[in-house]
Amino acid sequence: MKMRDWLVSGGMLAAMLPSLANAELVVIVNKDNPATKMYLSQVSQFYLGGSSLFAPVELAETSSLKAEFYKKVLDKEPSQVQAIWAKLTFTGKAKPPKEFKTAAEVRKYVAETPNAIGYVDKATADDSVKVVAVVP
Repeated sequence: MKMRDWLVSGGMLAAMLPSLANAELVVIVNKDNPATKMYLSQVSQFYLGGSSLFAPVELAETSSLKAEFYKKVLDKEPSQVQAIWAKLTFTGKAKPPKEFKTAAEVRKYVAETPNAIGYVDKATADDSVKVVAVVP
């Protein structure tokens, strides 16, 4: 492969990487839920045990979307969130979010559970759920 061909191929790959690495996250609720819009600060309260109005569900530890959600919405590292939930669970104040392996499982659970709230890649959301927030 000539240097020029390599540079062109590398440039095209580099142009594609941001779209692959930065999925657009959205927060979803059951489509029959009366909520229409939420601020990310409200979403944060559900995921940090500050409110039990919604039952949060999330992706497995291995998901890169989970780490991105924690950073952008909760402003915390995964270990910090684990510590918060360990304390809440130990004291009996709350149960940690249910965890699912795939975004499709999160979407399905939210679609079937009236008070559930979850986050998925925007491409995974469909008309079975309602998007109430977009994570920048």
